[in-house]
Amino acid sequence: MTKVELFAAIRRDSRLEGLSQRALATKYGVHRRMVAEALTSAWPQPRKKMPPRQSRLDPFKPAIDQMLWTDLSAPRKQRHTVRRIFNRLVAEQEMEGVSYSTVCNYVAWRLPLILQEAGRGPPPEVPIDQIHKPGVEAEVDFGDVWIDLAGVRTVCYLFVFRMSHSGKAVHRVTASCGQEAFFEGHAHALSVLGGVPSGEVRYDNLKAAVAQVVGFARARVENQRWVAFRSHYGLDAFYCRPGKDGAHEKGGVEGEVGRFRHNRLVPVPRVDSLAELNAMIEQWDREDDQRRIGSRIRTVGEMFATEQPLLQPLPEERFETGRVFQLRVDRRSQITVRSVRYSVPVRLIGHPVRVLLHASHLVIYHKGVEVARHERLIAKTGSRLELDHFLEVLLRKPGALPGATALDQARQGGKFTPVHDAWWAAVRKAHGDVAGTRALIEVLLLHRSMAHEHVVAGIATALKAGALTADAVAVEARKAAHSDPQPTTVEPGARPIGTPVQLPEDIASLTQRRLATLPVDTRPLPSVAAYDELLPSRRALAPPATSQGDAS
Repeated sequence: MTKVELFAAIRRDSRLEGLSQRALATKYGVHRRMVAEALTSAWPQPRKKMPPRQSRLDPFKPAIDQMLWTDLSAPRKQRHTVRRIFNRLVAEQEMEGVSYSTVCNYVAWRLPLILQEAGRGPPPEVPIDQIHKPGVEAEVDFGDVWIDLAGVRTVCYLFVFRMSHSGKAVHRVTASCGQEAFFEGHAHALSVLGGVPSGEVRYDNLKAAVAQVVGFARARVENQRWVAFRSHYGLDAFYCRPGKDGAHEKGGVEGEVGRFRHNRLVPVPRVDSLAELNAMIEQWDREDDQRRIGSRIRTVGEMFATEQPLLQPLPEERFETGRVFQLRVDRRSQITVRSVRYSVPVRLIGHPVRVLLHASHLVIYHKGVEVARHERLIAKTGSRLELDHFLEVLLRKPGALPGATALDQARQGGKFTPVHDAWWAAVRKAHGDVAGTRALIEVLLLHRSMAHEHVVAGIATALKAGALTADAVAVEARKAAHSDPQPTTVEPGARPIGTPVQLPEDIASLTQRRLATLPVDTRPLPSVAAYDELLPSRRALAPPATSQGDAS
């Protein structure tokens, strides 16, 4: 029971049963002083505070305060520093046993209080409640999160776009917080929301948007690509004050990052890819539409339903969110992007290539044709090598294949299966290391024109039949492809080099779009019948004209 309830019970037993203070103390297991206190007053006295802890600096605090008060009327460049205060206390007050850091801590705590008492300190920070109109304002922020990605504890970044009125938030996890991830997060969030806020969107001074903070004002030198992106979508940016002082200016999204991280990402999620995690996040966002913020009567989804029609429409054209790099392929048939090396087909060694870097992957082009596509490596250093890119060189240097880094990564990624290893071991045993390795490379070349599962099925069938040649594997792979009722397309990374890229269905053709806007042509189709009369063959076939005398 609480102390108030204990006092009530003691007073009741003393009044009704007439128990003595000793009996009451024994019954309730308390001291007789507490029984006397209960009989004196029904409300317990507040607990006495402990006296402040004594410090060796206490005798010198009035002297320090006097120095600080004197500085208020002294010239700005002739005021006490902490070192001067410490030296004066030692020389004038004979202070001993007090460290310099103790004096520093006291001055740092006491000086702002003296300034406030003198009316010269900064005004207190008082949050002012705001009203957010529907469809007008939004907030954006990044937050770091840890996930177990393919069994490895990895730090990623959570992009959050939150509508200020309804609290509707869109989340997306990316491998980095660079400009490409910043743009892709916006494009995804605006497509989910179905529109663009008509007012200001609040941001930190992140490098993806702000190139330079000008002085202590709100002026900013913005990144040019960010200016183009804002102009494309019609976003109006508002930049908060730098540092922690500006965090409260977008407190809604700051709290949303913590709420989502604690409620959805605890315990640490275990996923095989970021695409899998983002699919889970999209489902969580739909579930969060049913929650209520604070004491609101309506849910987030109900409030956003009234806000969504007030958003500005999305632009018809898609903005390219990827970042473009112009690089040259080195002698190892690799390029370096953000301290990470990626492989390129060996035929492009020494050639310039164009790299389009996205938040989760990058695409490499040469003369407008896609030649490679890689999943983006999250680590700061390392390499991501595609075994298919080095097959032409390995045909001439088969001894380099067993220890190749590209082969090890192909095994870890599941592209080089145990079936490949079993067939390789059998063919090397039958034809020797060099000839057997070259036969394996010829089999690997089949992946460029055939589906992966069909080639693996062909290898398994040829191994079972003891056919240890690349031609036999090709025949069995074609049989597997013909017997497969579901047509399978070749992966982009396995496409033969130089083949034009097929445009996705969601990319509109400019020619079709222009033809759709033209008026209907009602004119008849042209005819060349009049011109046929001018042909010599037509004049020769015509019947000769007869004179009147011949007719008679």
